[in-house]
Amino acid sequence: MGRWEPDARGRLRRAAMELYVERGFEQTTVAEIAARAGVTARTFFRHFADKREVLFAGSAQLQDALVQALDAAPAGATPREAVAAVLDVAAQFLGGHHGHSRARHSVITANPELRERELIKMARLTAALADGLRRRGLPEPDATLAAEAAGVVVRVAFERWVAGPGDTGLDTVMRETLGRLLSVA
Repeated sequence: MGRWEPDARGRLRRAAMELYVERGFEQTTVAEIAARAGVTARTFFRHFADKREVLFAGSAQLQDALVQALDAAPAGATPREAVAAVLDVAAQFLGGHHGHSRARHSVITANPELRERELIKMARLTAALADGLRRRGLPEPDATLAAEAAGVVVRVAFERWVAGPGDTGLDTVMRETLGRLLSVA
């Protein structure tokens, strides 16, 4: 592809994921990603700060979407209902492309540095949800417990979903996982 073709960012994401799966994250260079996408390394750095960012670029948008869903829950919603609304948005945000999600998850789980970054992302997300629950008037430690529970449901449901064939939507797996948590807690 020529470097002036549209959607350089998308081509870079696809090329990076292909190379990460084929060669491994650590063995893949920015130059190789750019070459496969048909752009220069300079173009890569216009879109991503480094090769890790290809995997984590949507983290801020995910957090914003989940906090907005929490804030948009009706004032009379119980904490459980508010968290369920957050989980629905998480499923919409994360559940659109099973194959991509599976590949991304395999790349991250194969690399300790990337696993650590994923855990940090989840910690920031649950902290933001706890803040949102406190703004809704939920006291401590309930706000932190509810936010951490939501984080556990997202993580466990996502891992179950990417491990499966993808014929069940992530939203269904999220609801099932929340139900299981409530039955064992």
